[in-house]
Amino acid sequence: MNTTILKSLLIIYENKRNQKIEEAEQRKIELYKQNPRFEEIDSALSSLSINASRDLINSNDFEHLNNLRNEIEKLKKEKRDLLISLTKDENYLNPVYDCKLCNDTGYITENYNTKMCNCLKQQLFDMEYNKTNMLNNENSTFENFSSTLYSKDVDKEKYGADISPRDNINKIKKIAQDFIKNFDDPVQNNLLFTGNTGLGKTFLSECIANELVKNGKNVLYQTAPVMLDSVIDYRFGKNDGTIYKNLLDVDLLIIDDLGTESMNNMKFSELFNIINTRLLNQNKKITKTIISTNLNIQNLYKNYDERIVSRLIGNYDICRFFGDDIRLKKKLENNKK
Repeated sequence: MNTTILKSLLIIYENKRNQKIEEAEQRKIELYKQNPRFEEIDSALSSLSINASRDLINSNDFEHLNNLRNEIEKLKKEKRDLLISLTKDENYLNPVYDCKLCNDTGYITENYNTKMCNCLKQQLFDMEYNKTNMLNNENSTFENFSSTLYSKDVDKEKYGADISPRDNINKIKKIAQDFIKNFDDPVQNNLLFTGNTGLGKTFLSECIANELVKNGKNVLYQTAPVMLDSVIDYRFGKNDGTIYKNLLDVDLLIIDDLGTESMNNMKFSELFNIINTRLLNQNKKITKTIISTNLNIQNLYKNYDERIVSRLIGNYDICRFFGDDIRLKKKLENNKK
């Protein structure tokens, strides 16, 4: 882990958290001006809470203490009802943190154990590994997914399929959404995207990744050449192995451009180990993988060890993208505008 990056992120988190608290404080001040009764209630609650704490320590008058508590609850209810009547939101005065798990601190404490929150871990992945910024593309969502650029014509001779490219991509979209829905199911298959460039493989991977990050999962993106070079560097002591551990442990690993790497026996072994370890869940957690390649199944058999391809065939839902180049179509459409 790069400690310099972590320190800079924690400063960002602290500033962000302070800003959220300041925004909540400003909302409270504005509400006081709008309706002075809020300030009166808060002042009374503060006074009653102090009295209740003092009486709890110094007095055995439990009847008086219960009366104070009842009065506190009445004031809280009045404040809540008044808040809802004005803002429609009983949490209006609370800071609106980006992460509801860690409240923008970056860390979570459970059972007296403190661990890094997934949101901070994802930020580290994005800065250290996900160089393509694929997870920072706000347009890569299923809401922005459109099949209209895909042909609705069935052309078995051209595409080698009995359905149209449009029906095919809609079918793949459904597979992708089921993958997200059933992500934590150990029997849910991984995904293998095959097909020529410009057909939406990367875009759909981005949609899946962004949706899973929203669900609190961590996603690590690597091109096959960069990933395997990093692993080999680790084997020869050129890095500390953090990347290798993350490749095995991350919730979702996206391996892009499989087939563009220069292979040797050592890389074959490392690729098999990564794929196989994640399939076996040897890290005692559910891990899933998306592999994207321009190679078809026949070429995968030609390029890779049979052990690797057998794992892909047996444990991945194979999604074949076909049709005309969508990127080119979009470019032509934009030029017409």
